[in-house]
Amino acid sequence: MRVDLLTKEYPPNIYGGAGVHVAELVRALRGLGDDVQVRAFGRPVEEAGTTGYPDLPELRDANAALQTMGVDLRIAADCAGADIVHSHTWYANFAGHVASLLHGVPHVVTAHSLEPMRPWKAEQLGGGYRLSSYIERTAYDGAAAVIAVSHGMRKDVLASYPDLDPGKVHVVHNGIDSQLWHRDTGDDATAIVRRHCVEPDRPSVIFVGRITRQKGLPYLLRAAAELPPEVQLVLCAGAPDTPEILQEVEGLVAGLRETRSGVTWLPDMLPRAEVIALLSAATVFVCPSVYEPLGIVNLEAMACGCPVVGTATGGIPEVVDDGVTGWLVPIDQVTDGTGTPKDPDRFVADLATTLTAATSDAQEARRRGAAGRERAVREFGWETIARRIQDLYRALVE
Repeated sequence: MRVDLLTKEYPPNIYGGAGVHVAELVRALRGLGDDVQVRAFGRPVEEAGTTGYPDLPELRDANAALQTMGVDLRIAADCAGADIVHSHTWYANFAGHVASLLHGVPHVVTAHSLEPMRPWKAEQLGGGYRLSSYIERTAYDGAAAVIAVSHGMRKDVLASYPDLDPGKVHVVHNGIDSQLWHRDTGDDATAIVRRHCVEPDRPSVIFVGRITRQKGLPYLLRAAAELPPEVQLVLCAGAPDTPEILQEVEGLVAGLRETRSGVTWLPDMLPRAEVIALLSAATVFVCPSVYEPLGIVNLEAMACGCPVVGTATGGIPEVVDDGVTGWLVPIDQVTDGTGTPKDPDRFVADLATTLTAATSDAQEARRRGAAGRERAVREFGWETIARRIQDLYRALVE
């Protein structure tokens, strides 16, 4: 069976969880013997069965969404001969939908996020957001199957697209490679941590993610002001969606640094070994998202033995077992798609209280971190996930 997997992100061009998901899924499916042809935006590293598609020069000055559609049309043309096309994120959904119509093959969509749940993207894309929303809606309505990465995500898919047949929406969780992601507190790792101005002997809270509204970083920065003075804050945060949110984060970080020590901001994407070292040294990992279909970063932290403090929203409660592998922070959200807390001050206070408790008991944090590692290995292995997706492919082509 030939599967053409269509994606915006693929190594070395990865900036978010969807790209990590695609890279690991491709490796696992190929390991099971499938002929997987990767069709990715940009110029991926040389790899058999992988083709990169740079932007069309004719659309160089066009809206970003139109540039995306131009690449999608080239990808769709090259899908001739595939048995299945499988697209990831709205960037590649258009290619999958057109390829399905053109070549008469089933189109599978994996729902990593939803445009109706991210209305703040209108700040970033302008009229392009209306195009991205149209592409996603059309692709989902026409897909042979939709894979949601959590039960919470499945609920959001059906709420966002009520005409979609619920029988076509399947839940297959994201995964983690627990051999690549594992605890490392050796001398080299400790040297990495110190090089980034983090003291391994002090308690620390670490955040890893993009600077976007859905990740809730401004709420974390406000909560951090209430943490005990000995607690360090480590921010592996970059790729801001807009100049406005970057400016907001810069202002909040500057304010923190005026009142406390140990605030480290690393804006560049770090190599995996350095992220692992920082996660392994941290007391807790924090995921303050107001919208999170699942959160591969939570699995990465758990695989490194770092317990997670996460918002009780989306798919996070399906990963973080409250009281066992981490802590969940309650949130009461508006229903306009933004995920905004109804009472932002209450959410910030609850986040600060939970982080204070988590960093004040190192023994309990280590216990929950060890339980998280066990759960990540047991329930979120990529081979298991790939087999579930492979079974879905076969059901669609038989």
